[in-house]
Amino acid sequence: MFRLPFRTLLIILALAAPATALEVTGIARVVDGDTLNIEGLGVRLHGIDAPETAQRCRDGQGRDYACGESATARLRGLAENRRVTCEGHEFDQYKRFVAVCRLGSVDVNRIMVAEGHAWAFVRFSQDYVAIEQEARVARRGVFAAANQAPWDFRSVAWSAALESARPPRSNCPIKGNVSRSGERIYHMPWQRDYGRIRMDQGEGKRWFCDENEAIAAGWRKAAR
Repeated sequence: MFRLPFRTLLIILALAAPATALEVTGIARVVDGDTLNIEGLGVRLHGIDAPETAQRCRDGQGRDYACGESATARLRGLAENRRVTCEGHEFDQYKRFVAVCRLGSVDVNRIMVAEGHAWAFVRFSQDYVAIEQEARVARRGVFAAANQAPWDFRSVAWSAALESARPPRSNCPIKGNVSRSGERIYHMPWQRDYGRIRMDQGEGKRWFCDENEAIAAGWRKAAR
């Protein structure tokens, strides 16, 4: 079978018409509970939204647990260093390929919702709503208690950051940090280390209003 160089494939994906079904296969690296990286291509799992890495939930006994880290660990157990095939037809605003990813015939997106590690992302798709309902009835994972959906968690964290961090620009609470080695990394308000970053002036640090602005300026997103 003839295979194109991966960089060539990325160009084809970027130029393809939105309605065109596209497929990429490669060794997966897990970024978080709903994002993979396949040989340099960011892949956002279609139709699902997993807890943020810093997010905590309640289990069926009312005990607090790190549901964001649990979701990441589960996806890592499924896909890390394994050959996956991802199919979709669009990119999101952060240039990630939005796709359904499979291990053979197994739908990874579906498993994450079915086991209670992610919500159906109803803002963008109804594909996993029925699967989520089954998980709710069975009280699996995040559906074992009344937990906050990740989109609400992000909204609350964003508002809290505006109030507490008081960025110099209105509605721009994303922290662009500069490490001791000079690496430029941005932190979202709902990420684990956001509160630890001090935005001292004169160190090259910057505030950003959205992720696209940070990426365009040369910053990369913090891992968690």
